[in-house]
Amino acid sequence: MAYFTDTAVSVSEQPRRGAAFFEMISLKLRQRKVYNQTLNELFTLTQRDMSELGLCRGDFRRLAREAAEMVK
Repeated sequence: MAYFTDTAVSVSEQPRRGAAFFEMISLKLRQRKVYNQTLNELFTLTQRDMSELGLCRGDFRRLAREAAEMVK
């Protein structure tokens, strides 16, 4: 038994794929901005602030990543 897969993209689908590509780039740039901003803000915390919040410096990258993942 033989299978045929048509991988050609119609002309009408190309603009949507291009728009999706640029939308994904835009999303990643917004996420990166939030990640960097969150990380910078966390690194300004003093040891006392961190102990009050129950955080250590090892948590910062995870927290920044989680904040970035919430960007839509």
